[in-house]
Amino acid sequence: MSLSSYLSPTRLLEGYLRRCLTSAGLTSQTLSIDSETTIHFWGPPPLDHRSDDDDRPVMLLLHGFGPSSMWQWRRQIQAFSPSVFRLYSPDLVFFGDSTSSSTNRTEVFQAECMAKLMEKMGIGKYNVVGTSYGGFVAYHMAKMWPEKVEKVVIASSGINMRKCDSESLLQRSNCECIEKVMLPSTATELRTLMALASSWRLVRMFPDALWNDVINNLYKKNRKEKIELLKGVTFGRNENLNIDPLSQEVLIVWGDKDQIFPVKMSYELKEILGEKAKLEIIDNTSHVPQIECAQEFNNIVLKFLKGS
Repeated sequence: MSLSSYLSPTRLLEGYLRRCLTSAGLTSQTLSIDSETTIHFWGPPPLDHRSDDDDRPVMLLLHGFGPSSMWQWRRQIQAFSPSVFRLYSPDLVFFGDSTSSSTNRTEVFQAECMAKLMEKMGIGKYNVVGTSYGGFVAYHMAKMWPEKVEKVVIASSGINMRKCDSESLLQRSNCECIEKVMLPSTATELRTLMALASSWRLVRMFPDALWNDVINNLYKKNRKEKIELLKGVTFGRNENLNIDPLSQEVLIVWGDKDQIFPVKMSYELKEILGEKAKLEIIDNTSHVPQIECAQEFNNIVLKFLKGS
């Protein structure tokens, strides 16, 4: 059973999300950052990008693997824009309406694209907030451009994962490959992902027709390229860690019930990133604390970035 496009709950919710972001002062924009890559993002009106008299700090929000940025950061955009931060929420390459003819599929490439986006808009310094896969990208941005990235928030992001952590995730999900976990193509697979990623039990009871509507609208586009992105991740390829401490202040935020990257990884990550890293655990929350417990997540991030 499928839902026609004009009755699609996903399409209706997408319209609501767009109105929320517009009401928060952001506009939907696309920008060619080079001859190969075009990035779609939500940000202040174009004339505001280079405003010299705007003293608000800049926040770059990097989403996780899954739907595009507006699905993952709506509550943060409403809380932080337009009065607190100049806020930019891009779709990573091959998510939403961001595209590229490049064959590079690593998260390092994603970091390079996000840095080019900010440079293209004339933004010299900014804070980066990344969740899950977006945390991978945020780490590389901070490491490669310490003179541009001021503070870093890494949420629910196992940049310290080893090959054994990927294997454990497959066991927890009862799947034979990572794309079946992160890129579900059936209602059963999506229900499994939601059980791992969210502490909300009610969502698991939704009928197959609704899950299939979500898959058709949010998971089918650029599926081939997204599988290549999963295989292109540089973290967790073996049992050795390939991360170093960052020069910036770092906030690590994690849900204590996270089943994608178990909370024990957050404590190890704090030790690896060194004395400038701070860890905040949100109770009774799984892999998407910015959605499940938005107000507490927002308060933690705001206190870290603004210092009050």
